[in-house]
Amino acid sequence: VPGCSFGEDVIFDETNTTWYLTCMGSANVFVGDVATDSVRAEIKIPDTYPHGLAVHTGIDRILVTSTVSGDLKDVRESITVVEASTRKVLRSIKLSNKPSPSAEAPVEVMFVPGANPPVAYVTNMFGNTLWSVTWNSAKRDFDAAQVFDFASVGAGVPLEMYFTPDAKTMYVSTGKPGQLHQFDLSGGLAAPKLVKSMAAGEGAHHVGFTKDYRYGFVQNALLNLPGLSDGAVTVVNLNKGTVLKSMDTLKNAGF
Repeated sequence: VPGCSFGEDVIFDETNTTWYLTCMGSANVFVGDVATDSVRAEIKIPDTYPHGLAVHTGIDRILVTSTVSGDLKDVRESITVVEASTRKVLRSIKLSNKPSPSAEAPVEVMFVPGANPPVAYVTNMFGNTLWSVTWNSAKRDFDAAQVFDFASVGAGVPLEMYFTPDAKTMYVSTGKPGQLHQFDLSGGLAAPKLVKSMAAGEGAHHVGFTKDYRYGFVQNALLNLPGLSDGAVTVVNLNKGTVLKSMDTLKNAGF
C-alpha cells in the first residue's frame, strides 16, 4: 500500500464490502474494496498515530485510536471521530482523566455487537484503563467515560478485546503480568463486571477462541519488548478459568 507506513489493523465493515487499514507511521487510514482489493480513498489524520479502528455504518461514524510513535517515545491520549460516508475528520476525544499529556495510549477500539445506543470500548495500553464511548443521538456525538481500571486488580497494558456471539461476555488481554480477563456485560455496558482473571504469559496479546468459547489460545508477545514477550501460547479453559497447557515450541526455539 503506497503511502502507508507502519501498517497496523485491518478492519472490515458490517457488510464485508469495505476494508480499512490504519497506518501508524504515516498518520492516515486507507479505505479499500474487498471484492477488488483496490484502494478507494485515503483518510488523512495529521499529527496522530492511527492504530485501532471501528466502523458503525448505522450512525455513519468511524473511530480511530491515536496510540504511540514507532519508537514508543511520543504517546498519545485520544481517538478521532470520522464521518464514514464522507470520510471527513470531525473531532478528537480525549480518553483520560489526567492532565495532558497523559500518555494513556488508546490502542484498540471495538463497537459492542448489537448495542443500542451504539457503544464502543477502548483499551488504554499505557493508562491501564478501559473506556466506553457511547453514541448520543441528540447530540449526534459520543460521550466518553472510564469504566474499568486494570491497576485495581494488579494488571497493566490492556490490549485486545473480544466478544462472545451474544455480546454478554467480553474478554480483554493484558500484557503485565500476562492475563486474560472475563467481563460480564449483562448488567449494563457502563459498568462491565470483572468475573475472573486467567493467567497467561508476559505480553499476553492476541487470542484465538474455539467456536463454542470453551477454550482460548493466548499469544504472549508484544513487539519483543522486555517483560512483554514470553513467547509461548497459553491454552486456557474459559469455563473453569484454568490453564490447560503452554505451547512452548517457539519459546523453546528462542523466539
